[in-house]
Amino acid sequence: MQPTAEMIDHVRDVPLYQESLAAGEFPVLEKDSIARGFPDNFMTPALAEALETGEAEFVLSTGTNHARMQLIRPPYFLLRSYYRIWSEHPAIRHTWQAGCPRVSVTTVLATEHVARVNARKRGEPPAADLPLADRWLDERTVYVNRQRDPALWSRAEVERMLAEIEQIRAGHPAGEYHLDCSGYHLAHLVDKALEFGLELPRPSSIVHAYEYTPDNVSRFLRRHFDCPIVDLFGSTELGYLYYSDGEGTYHPHLDRMAVELIPVEPSSTLYSVIVSSIRNEWMPLIRYRSGDLARTEDGSADPTRIARFCGREKELIRVGTTLLCHGDLDRWIGETAPEVFLYRLRLGRGATAELEYTTFDRQPTDTSALVAALAENLELAVDPVHREHIPIGKSGKYAWLHPESRPS
Repeated sequence: MQPTAEMIDHVRDVPLYQESLAAGEFPVLEKDSIARGFPDNFMTPALAEALETGEAEFVLSTGTNHARMQLIRPPYFLLRSYYRIWSEHPAIRHTWQAGCPRVSVTTVLATEHVARVNARKRGEPPAADLPLADRWLDERTVYVNRQRDPALWSRAEVERMLAEIEQIRAGHPAGEYHLDCSGYHLAHLVDKALEFGLELPRPSSIVHAYEYTPDNVSRFLRRHFDCPIVDLFGSTELGYLYYSDGEGTYHPHLDRMAVELIPVEPSSTLYSVIVSSIRNEWMPLIRYRSGDLARTEDGSADPTRIARFCGREKELIRVGTTLLCHGDLDRWIGETAPEVFLYRLRLGRGATAELEYTTFDRQPTDTSALVAALAENLELAVDPVHREHIPIGKSGKYAWLHPESRPS
């Protein structure tokens, strides 16, 4: 797929693309190519002026479990992308139109970032206890998590979060709010509230948008909440590209963007996601390998038929003759062991592995069907090991691969 005429015109003065423009062909753009020579490889007179005036700013990608990448984008670029989908999505736009506040339950790193930005505006260091007043991103969005590992939230910490959510909800004329979350964090909050006999104020709509949400976690949340739940797929540098409907089907949201799918290896139906985008006007990305993986409904390379996003390309592991991605392992777990909450795979020598897991009810579960599915699909002998706790990563997000398992 080659970029559109509008995209070509937009990058005509960008140093990074001069060779491609001269050749009339754009190769796949890798992250390391962006890092080399950055920011000069994107610098134009218009960008230099935008950086001076504040219309553009330097940021870092979230770097879930990998190195972070430096970026240039307009202020609140990702937030505006989120707000647009919220305001237009048929299932949840009613809460946008009703002026519902957005309560975010996600990583503490996100909370700390908002607190730092607010403190910098005041010319002060951020307060160590991250008071509620410092956790408002704008007039609409507030963050409530103040700890790294949600599995270790105490009763007092859960009571504080629920009280803050109730305070925010009560401030809305109709007593409503929109819940924004990492799927894992919200599942932990629901689980902890049930354990402590507490009640989470009922949201009117939910979006999970920060990381891969496992099938079992999604199912757990849908059982607990009776409001619309939407999944968003995107990234710091691109904004949001796809959203789910009430049945879990993904729909493209490709304003000033295009997506192509390239097989990870010949004849594979697992695809690398390649994006061309001028939505971020200051850092246009043409045929950019986002690092994400996807499968389609029919196995074709049609990006309008994406059925499942399957995790990160850097986390692909070869097991025998098969490339294993997060999405495939998660699908087998969801189909055969629905009580599993968190999990982490550690590959051993030969065709052996250990699968650490926790459950929603904290009790070991029958994993015989999962063991059989992994033996059949991967020719892998897996030893499931029940754990009371699986630690979260430094980034505040979970890794499905044990640190001792290295991608091929």
